Amino acid sequence: MRVEQVGEGTPELVVIGGIHGDEPCGVRAIERFLDADPDVQRPVKFIIANERALERGVRYVDADLNRAFTENTPPDAHERDLAKRLADEVGDSTVLAIHSTQSHADPFALCSHVDETVQDIVPFLSVVALVDIEGFGEGRMFATGADIVEVEAGLQGSEQAAENAYDLVREFLTATDVLAGDVVPRELPVFELGPPIEKPDAGTYEVFVDNFQVVDVGEVYAAADGTELVATDAFTPILLSAYGYRDVFGYRGRQVGELTYSDGANSTIVNSRSSAQ
Repeated sequence: MRVEQVGEGTPELVVIGGIHGDEPCGVRAIERFLDADPDVQRPVKFIIANERALERGVRYVDADLNRAFTENTPPDAHERDLAKRLADEVGDSTVLAIHSTQSHADPFALCSHVDETVQDIVPFLSVVALVDIEGFGEGRMFATGADIVEVEAGLQGSEQAAENAYDLVREFLTATDVLAGDVVPRELPVFELGPPIEKPDAGTYEVFVDNFQVVDVGEVYAAADGTELVATDAFTPILLSAYGYRDVFGYRGRQVGELTYSDGANSTIVNSRSSAQ
Protein backbone atom coordinates (compact mmCIF):
# COMPACT_ATOMS: atom_id res chain seq x y z
CA MET A 1 0.00 0.00 0.00
CA ARG A 2 1.36 3.39 -1.02
CA VAL A 3 0.42 6.44 1.06
CA GLU A 4 1.29 10.05 0.24
CA GLN A 5 0.20 13.37 1.69
CA VAL A 6 0.02 16.86 0.26
CA GLY A 7 -0.35 19.86 2.54
CA GLU A 8 0.71 20.40 6.13
CA GLY A 9 -1.20 19.08 9.13
CA THR A 10 -3.41 16.10 9.87
CA PRO A 11 -5.56 15.25 6.82
CA GLU A 12 -9.30 14.85 7.22
CA LEU A 13 -9.71 13.98 3.54
CA VAL A 14 -8.53 10.86 1.69
CA VAL A 15 -8.55 9.82 -1.96
CA ILE A 16 -8.14 6.10 -2.69
CA GLY A 17 -7.39 4.28 -5.94
CA GLY A 18 -6.37 0.74 -6.73
CA ILE A 19 -8.73 -1.04 -4.35
CA HIS A 20 -9.11 -3.51 -7.22
CA GLY A 21 -5.98 -4.30 -9.20
CA ASP A 22 -7.77 -4.48 -12.55
CA GLU A 23 -9.21 -0.96 -12.13
CA PRO A 24 -6.23 1.36 -12.70
CA CYS A 25 -8.13 4.59 -13.38
CA GLY A 26 -7.98 5.83 -9.79
CA VAL A 27 -4.26 5.15 -9.57
CA ARG A 28 -3.63 7.07 -12.78
CA ALA A 29 -5.73 9.98 -11.52
CA ILE A 30 -3.86 10.14 -8.21
CA GLU A 31 -0.44 9.97 -9.87
CA ARG A 32 -1.43 12.66 -12.37
CA PHE A 33 -2.64 14.91 -9.57
CA LEU A 34 0.50 14.40 -7.47
CA ASP A 35 2.78 14.96 -10.48
CA ALA A 36 1.15 18.36 -10.99
CA ASP A 37 2.35 19.44 -7.51
CA PRO A 38 -0.86 21.40 -6.83
CA ASP A 39 -1.32 24.21 -4.34
CA VAL A 40 -3.67 23.00 -1.60
CA GLN A 41 -5.50 24.84 1.17
CA ARG A 42 -6.06 21.74 3.32
CA PRO A 43 -3.98 18.58 3.76
CA VAL A 44 -5.07 15.46 1.85
CA LYS A 45 -3.95 11.84 2.04
CA PHE A 46 -3.71 9.77 -1.16
CA ILE A 47 -3.68 5.98 -1.02
CA ILE A 48 -2.94 3.42 -3.72
CA ALA A 49 -4.37 0.41 -1.98
CA ASN A 50 -3.68 -3.03 -3.46
CA GLU A 51 -0.30 -2.64 -5.13
CA ARG A 52 0.26 -6.40 -5.34
CA ALA A 53 -2.97 -6.91 -7.30
CA LEU A 54 -2.17 -3.89 -9.50
CA GLU A 55 1.23 -5.37 -10.39
CA ARG A 56 -0.50 -8.60 -11.45
CA GLY A 57 -3.38 -6.87 -13.22
CA VAL A 58 -5.97 -8.87 -11.26
CA ARG A 59 -8.94 -7.77 -9.18
CA TYR A 60 -7.42 -9.20 -6.01
CA VAL A 61 -4.72 -11.60 -4.83
CA ASP A 62 -6.60 -13.79 -2.33
CA ALA A 63 -9.87 -11.99 -1.51
CA ASP A 64 -11.78 -8.98 -2.80
CA LEU A 65 -10.39 -6.03 -0.82
CA ASN A 66 -13.74 -4.24 -0.99
CA ARG A 67 -15.33 -7.24 0.76
CA ALA A 68 -12.48 -7.81 3.21
CA PHE A 69 -13.53 -5.39 5.96
CA THR A 70 -14.98 -8.26 7.98
CA GLU A 71 -13.69 -11.04 10.20
CA ASN A 72 -15.08 -13.52 7.67
CA THR A 73 -12.14 -12.84 5.36
CA PRO A 74 -9.76 -15.86 5.32
CA PRO A 75 -7.02 -15.30 7.92
CA ASP A 76 -4.19 -15.97 5.47
CA ALA A 77 -5.54 -13.70 2.72
CA HIS A 78 -3.30 -10.83 1.62
CA GLU A 79 -6.33 -8.54 1.59
CA ARG A 80 -7.31 -9.28 5.19
CA ASP A 81 -4.22 -7.54 6.56
CA LEU A 82 -4.46 -4.90 3.85
CA ALA A 83 -8.04 -4.05 4.85
CA LYS A 84 -6.99 -3.53 8.45
CA ARG A 85 -4.13 -1.27 7.40
CA LEU A 86 -6.41 0.67 5.06
CA ALA A 87 -9.04 1.12 7.78
CA ASP A 88 -6.35 2.50 10.10
CA GLU A 89 -5.14 4.91 7.42
CA VAL A 90 -8.58 6.38 6.69
CA GLY A 91 -9.78 6.47 10.30
CA ASP A 92 -12.83 8.75 10.48
CA SER A 93 -11.86 10.83 7.45
CA THR A 94 -14.01 11.82 4.50
CA VAL A 95 -13.05 9.53 1.62
CA LEU A 96 -13.39 9.44 -2.16
CA ALA A 97 -12.82 5.84 -3.33
CA ILE A 98 -12.40 5.47 -7.09
CA HIS A 99 -13.51 2.38 -9.02
CA SER A 100 -14.44 1.47 -12.58
CA THR A 101 -17.04 -0.88 -14.01
CA GLN A 102 -18.04 -2.94 -17.03
CA SER A 103 -21.62 -1.68 -16.81
CA HIS A 104 -21.72 2.05 -17.60
CA ALA A 105 -19.45 4.51 -19.41
CA ASP A 106 -20.64 7.60 -17.52
CA PRO A 107 -19.50 8.08 -13.90
CA PHE A 108 -21.93 7.48 -11.05
CA ALA A 109 -21.63 7.57 -7.27
CA LEU A 110 -22.47 5.02 -4.59
CA CYS A 111 -23.07 5.41 -0.88
CA SER A 112 -24.15 3.24 2.05
CA HIS A 113 -26.88 5.76 2.90
CA VAL A 114 -27.61 9.36 1.97
CA ASP A 115 -26.08 11.19 4.90
CA GLU A 116 -24.85 14.76 5.31
CA THR A 117 -21.43 14.01 3.81
CA VAL A 118 -23.01 12.54 0.69
CA GLN A 119 -25.36 15.49 0.38
CA ASP A 120 -22.50 17.97 0.71
CA ILE A 121 -20.21 16.32 -1.85
CA VAL A 122 -22.02 14.29 -4.50
CA PRO A 123 -23.93 17.18 -6.18
CA PHE A 124 -20.53 18.69 -7.04
CA LEU A 125 -19.23 15.57 -8.80
CA SER A 126 -19.69 15.00 -12.53
CA VAL A 127 -21.80 11.88 -12.06
CA VAL A 128 -25.12 10.91 -13.67
CA ALA A 129 -26.70 9.27 -10.62
CA LEU A 130 -26.31 8.36 -6.95
CA VAL A 131 -26.95 4.76 -5.90
CA ASP A 132 -27.73 3.92 -2.27
CA ILE A 133 -26.44 0.37 -1.66
CA GLU A 134 -27.19 0.19 2.06
CA GLY A 135 -27.42 -3.46 3.12
CA PHE A 136 -25.52 -4.83 0.11
CA GLY A 137 -22.02 -6.23 0.00
CA GLU A 138 -20.87 -7.47 3.40
CA GLY A 139 -17.37 -6.34 4.24
CA ARG A 140 -17.25 -3.32 1.95
CA MET A 141 -15.14 -0.35 2.95
CA PHE A 142 -18.32 1.35 4.17
CA ALA A 143 -17.90 -0.84 7.29
CA THR A 144 -15.00 1.37 8.43
CA GLY A 145 -15.45 4.49 10.53
CA ALA A 146 -14.88 6.80 7.57
CA ASP A 147 -17.44 8.84 5.64
CA ILE A 148 -17.13 7.31 2.18
CA VAL A 149 -18.31 8.22 -1.29
CA GLU A 150 -17.49 5.62 -3.94
CA VAL A 151 -17.44 6.55 -7.61
CA GLU A 152 -17.49 4.33 -10.68
CA ALA A 153 -15.40 6.48 -13.02
CA GLY A 154 -16.25 4.72 -16.29
CA LEU A 155 -15.57 1.57 -18.25
CA GLN A 156 -12.84 -0.58 -16.80
CA GLY A 157 -9.45 -0.12 -18.47
CA SER A 158 -10.54 2.77 -20.70
CA GLU A 159 -8.71 6.05 -21.22
CA GLN A 160 -11.97 7.88 -20.59
CA ALA A 161 -12.30 6.29 -17.13
CA ALA A 162 -8.84 7.59 -16.22
CA GLU A 163 -9.76 11.07 -17.48
CA ASN A 164 -13.06 10.97 -15.60
CA ALA A 165 -11.31 9.84 -12.43
CA TYR A 166 -8.94 12.80 -12.57
CA ASP A 167 -11.87 15.20 -12.99
CA LEU A 168 -13.66 13.56 -10.05
CA VAL A 169 -10.59 13.93 -7.82
CA ARG A 170 -10.35 17.64 -8.59
CA GLU A 171 -14.10 18.14 -8.09
CA PHE A 172 -14.01 16.33 -4.75
CA LEU A 173 -11.07 18.41 -3.57
CA THR A 174 -12.66 21.66 -4.77
CA ALA A 175 -15.96 20.82 -3.06
CA THR A 176 -14.06 20.19 0.19
CA ASP A 177 -12.03 23.43 -0.03
CA VAL A 178 -8.69 21.78 -0.74
CA LEU A 179 -8.43 23.45 -4.14
CA ALA A 180 -9.43 27.01 -4.89
CA GLY A 181 -12.25 27.55 -7.34
CA ASP A 182 -15.88 26.71 -7.86
CA VAL A 183 -17.71 23.57 -8.91
CA VAL A 184 -21.24 23.91 -10.25
CA PRO A 185 -23.71 21.68 -8.38
CA ARG A 186 -26.17 19.52 -10.26
CA GLU A 187 -29.45 17.75 -9.59
CA LEU A 188 -29.11 13.99 -9.58
CA PRO A 189 -31.51 11.06 -9.49
CA VAL A 190 -31.13 8.85 -6.41
CA PHE A 191 -31.61 5.10 -6.81
CA GLU A 192 -31.96 2.33 -4.30
CA LEU A 193 -30.22 -0.96 -5.06
CA GLY A 194 -32.53 -3.98 -5.03
CA PRO A 195 -32.41 -7.72 -5.75
CA PRO A 196 -30.01 -9.20 -8.30
CA ILE A 197 -30.99 -9.78 -11.92
CA GLU A 198 -30.42 -13.51 -12.22
CA LYS A 199 -28.18 -14.84 -14.99
CA PRO A 200 -29.04 -18.32 -16.34
CA ASP A 201 -26.21 -20.74 -16.96
CA ALA A 202 -25.07 -20.16 -20.57
CA GLY A 203 -22.05 -19.66 -22.76
CA THR A 204 -22.90 -16.23 -24.20
CA TYR A 205 -24.84 -13.27 -22.87
CA GLU A 206 -26.26 -10.05 -24.28
CA VAL A 207 -27.98 -7.05 -22.70
CA PHE A 208 -30.42 -4.80 -24.58
CA VAL A 209 -31.30 -2.07 -22.08
CA ASP A 210 -29.42 0.77 -20.43
CA ASN A 211 -28.55 1.28 -16.79
CA PHE A 212 -30.69 3.85 -14.95
CA GLN A 213 -33.45 3.57 -17.60
CA VAL A 214 -36.77 1.93 -16.65
CA VAL A 215 -37.41 -1.54 -18.09
CA ASP A 216 -41.15 -2.07 -18.56
CA VAL A 217 -43.12 -5.27 -18.06
CA GLY A 218 -42.80 -7.43 -21.18
CA GLU A 219 -39.60 -5.74 -22.38
CA VAL A 220 -36.69 -7.93 -23.47
CA TYR A 221 -33.73 -6.87 -21.33
CA ALA A 222 -31.13 -9.58 -22.01
CA ALA A 223 -30.43 -12.92 -23.66
CA ALA A 224 -28.59 -16.09 -22.64
CA ASP A 225 -27.36 -18.27 -25.51
CA GLY A 226 -29.82 -16.42 -27.72
CA THR A 227 -32.83 -17.03 -25.48
CA GLU A 228 -34.55 -13.73 -24.72
CA LEU A 229 -35.21 -12.77 -21.12
CA VAL A 230 -38.38 -10.75 -20.61
CA ALA A 231 -39.20 -8.51 -17.64
CA THR A 232 -42.10 -9.80 -15.55
CA ASP A 233 -42.18 -6.60 -13.53
CA ALA A 234 -40.83 -3.09 -14.07
CA PHE A 235 -37.39 -2.22 -12.73
CA THR A 236 -34.43 0.07 -13.30
CA PRO A 237 -31.21 -1.85 -14.02
CA ILE A 238 -28.13 -0.87 -12.04
CA LEU A 239 -24.62 -2.25 -12.65
CA LEU A 240 -26.10 -4.22 -15.55
CA SER A 241 -23.64 -5.83 -17.96
CA ALA A 242 -23.24 -9.02 -19.95
CA TYR A 243 -20.04 -10.22 -18.29
CA GLY A 244 -19.33 -7.91 -15.34
CA TYR A 245 -20.53 -10.53 -12.85
CA ARG A 246 -20.30 -14.30 -13.11
CA ASP A 247 -23.69 -15.19 -11.61
CA VAL A 248 -25.90 -12.12 -12.16
CA PHE A 249 -26.43 -9.49 -14.85
CA GLY A 250 -26.64 -6.73 -12.27
CA TYR A 251 -29.31 -5.45 -9.90
CA ARG A 252 -32.90 -4.31 -9.93
CA GLY A 253 -33.18 -0.78 -8.66
CA ARG A 254 -35.75 1.92 -8.22
CA GLN A 255 -35.56 5.68 -8.16
CA VAL A 256 -36.38 6.99 -4.70
CA GLY A 257 -35.75 10.69 -5.12
CA GLU A 258 -33.48 13.43 -6.38
CA LEU A 259 -30.45 15.03 -4.82
CA THR A 260 -30.61 18.79 -5.26
CA TYR A 261 -28.53 21.73 -4.07
CA SER A 262 -30.11 24.86 -2.67
CA ASP A 263 -27.60 27.69 -2.91
CA GLY A 264 -29.66 30.03 -0.77
CA ALA A 265 -29.79 27.60 2.14
CA ASN A 266 -26.36 26.16 1.28
CA SER A 267 -27.72 22.66 1.81
CA THR A 268 -28.74 19.56 -0.08
CA ILE A 269 -31.92 17.56 0.22
CA VAL A 270 -33.33 14.29 -0.98
CA ASN A 271 -36.85 14.61 -2.34
CA SER A 272 -38.54 11.27 -1.74
CA ARG A 273 -41.02 10.15 -4.30
CA SER A 274 -43.12 7.02 -4.61
CA SER A 275 -41.75 5.51 -7.82
CA ALA A 276 -42.12 1.80 -8.47
CA GLN A 277 -39.10 1.79 -10.75
